[in-house]
Amino acid sequence: MSSNQQNQPGLIGGHAQYVKGAAEEMVGQVTGLPTWKSSGQEDKTAAVDAMKKASENRDTSKGLGGVEEKAGNLVGCEGMQKEGAESKKQ
Repeated sequence: MSSNQQNQPGLIGGHAQYVKGAAEEMVGQVTGLPTWKSSGQEDKTAAVDAMKKASENRDTSKGLGGVEEKAGNLVGCEGMQKEGAESKKQ
């Protein structure tokens, strides 16, 4: 199995965790419940750390380019935006 294939589950899981954290944080902001807000922030931080680790050896030539960049814009994930832009160039 290539390193890119091994990294994909970590990247996908990290992105899912980031979206979950953003949703929790939004619920906390809307409801005024600080536990939801802090839980969301913790999930987002853990997700960013996981994605950084998973993408250390990522081959951006096999990325999803524009799709990944647009998804990053949608959810506010700078890593997805950067990786997508890099994949588009290649």
